[in-house]
Amino acid sequence: MLIIIGYIVVIASALLGYVLSGGYLAVLFQPLELLIIGGAAIGAFIVSNEQKTIKATLKALGQLFKTSKYNKKLYLTLINLMYSILTKIRQSGGLSIEADIDNPQESELFKQYPLILANPRICDFITDYLRLMISGNMDVFEIETLMSEEIETFVHELEKPVDAISGIGDGLPAFGIVAAVMGVINTLAQADRPASELGELIAHAMVGTFLGILLAYGFVSPLAALLKQRNADMVKILECTKVILIASMHDYSPQICIEFGRKTLFSHERPSFFELEKYIQEIKDKNLNKNENNQ
Repeated sequence: MLIIIGYIVVIASALLGYVLSGGYLAVLFQPLELLIIGGAAIGAFIVSNEQKTIKATLKALGQLFKTSKYNKKLYLTLINLMYSILTKIRQSGGLSIEADIDNPQESELFKQYPLILANPRICDFITDYLRLMISGNMDVFEIETLMSEEIETFVHELEKPVDAISGIGDGLPAFGIVAAVMGVINTLAQADRPASELGELIAHAMVGTFLGILLAYGFVSPLAALLKQRNADMVKILECTKVILIASMHDYSPQICIEFGRKTLFSHERPSFFELEKYIQEIKDKNLNKNENNQ
C-alpha cells in the first residue's frame, strides 16, 4: 500500500508542478518514448542477469507489494519456539527433540508455531543446526563458523535481485537520453518543416530524458532500496536464531539464551524484556492447562 501511495505522490508532484508552470499534459504522452526506454531497460536486464537471478528478481518484486511477514509477532513466535526447544533439551536431553527436528511438520512442538513452519528458511535453519548440536561431533566454534557462512551465502543470494533492480534504475536515465537523441535525429531529418512543428518534435524528444530520469529515481530505484530493507529483516531472524543456539551451546539457561537473541533484533521490532517474559508466561500457562485437561 505504501508503494502505491508513494508512486501517487511522485506522479502527482511531477505533473502538478508541470501544469502549474504552464505545461500541457498532452505533450508528455509519448508511448513510443516509453517503448524505447522500457524495452531497452528490459533487454539490458535480461542480458545482464542469469535465469535464476531473473526469476528471483520477479519473485522479490511480487513480494514487495505484500505486507512484510517479518514483524514483532514472528520474532516473538521464534523466540518462544527456541525457548520451548531449549527447555525440552535441558529437561530431557538432546535426543528428546530428535523426532521433532527430523519431521517438524508432524511434530507436536513445532505445530504450536505455524508461523515458523510456514517459513522453510527459518525452519530448516533451526532443525539443521539442532541436528548438528545433538550429534556431538562439532564444537561451538565450528558450528558458529558454519552458521556465519550460511548466513553470508543467504545474504549474497538476497543481494542479486537488489543489484538487478538497481542496475535497471541506473540505466534508465541513459536510455532516456537514447530516446531523446533518437527524437532529435528524427527532428533534424525533417529540418525543412516550419519552426513551430520542429519545436513540437524537439519537445517530444526531450520527454524521453524526462521519463528516463523519473522512472529511475521515482519508481525503480526506490524498489531496490525497499527490497534491501526487507532483506535485512530476513537476515536478522537467522542471526537471532544463531545467537540463541550458540548461547545454548555455551550452557546458558534457556531464559538467558533468548535474551541474547532478543538483543540482536532491530529496536523497532524488538520486544521489551517484560513483554517477552509475559508472552512466554502466557504460553506456559496455556500449555499447562492443556496438559491438565488431557490428564
